[in-house]
Amino acid sequence: MISKKSSVGSWLICVVALIALKAASSDAGIKAITNPMADITLSFVQPGCIAKVYFKEGDSVKAGQVLVQQDDAAEKAQLGQLEAASQDTTQIQASEASLAQRRVDLKKLERAAERNAATELEVEHAKLSVKMAELSLQLAKFEHEQAKRKYIEAKIQLEKMSLKSPIDGRIETIHMEAGESVNVLADVVRVVQIDPLWIDVPVPLAMAMVMGRGKTVKVEFPDPGKVSIEGSIIYVAAVADAASSTLRVRIEVPNKSNRPAGEHVEVVFPMFRK
Repeated sequence: MISKKSSVGSWLICVVALIALKAASSDAGIKAITNPMADITLSFVQPGCIAKVYFKEGDSVKAGQVLVQQDDAAEKAQLGQLEAASQDTTQIQASEASLAQRRVDLKKLERAAERNAATELEVEHAKLSVKMAELSLQLAKFEHEQAKRKYIEAKIQLEKMSLKSPIDGRIETIHMEAGESVNVLADVVRVVQIDPLWIDVPVPLAMAMVMGRGKTVKVEFPDPGKVSIEGSIIYVAAVADAASSTLRVRIEVPNKSNRPAGEHVEVVFPMFRK
């Protein structure tokens, strides 16, 4: 049950918030800077030599396309060997044949023992031979599974020698050229996506507290070609900046004209405009 005291308190908070909203609202909007929706710098996880760079700076790329390739000739040769080993079942077949033969020998000795034509020691020795053959078969199967795992591991490592674009975007910077040696985690290529653009706006706390995802805003771009584009709120931070009493609000705005990221813009929130 909600008390009258708490209801009055909530009402006072709403009134204070509305007063703060009017004070914070501005026809001029809030200044901010556009950012790429994605900005990713790719690196190799193992050292090597760059064999091929498939694109130039400024080229458009699709997610999954190979951008840069390390020299992988030795790794491909090793992968071929491991693939052959992973498919070879000769040892398993040999172990199965050996086990079958030892079981046959055991049955013959057991029948012979029933006629007192074989000793108990010979029968026990044959049983032990069968057990050893069973273990040899298990070992052969285990080693075959390990060979398959080694092949899969080598295949994964080989794939890591190719840098693939994780997004649809464009090549912003290429740090390495074909023939250069590259160290682990060194910057190789930078890929960005600028359609749509993201804008992180420091919104006064009183305004941000009543905003929600999906709300429409206006983003005013500067000259040349000054335009106003409609965007939408996609994120409101949960933690405010205590020093400035602002909350980070992220705006997403379409960028079909491919304006560069990094422009100074003004974001206007129509719901608070006078």
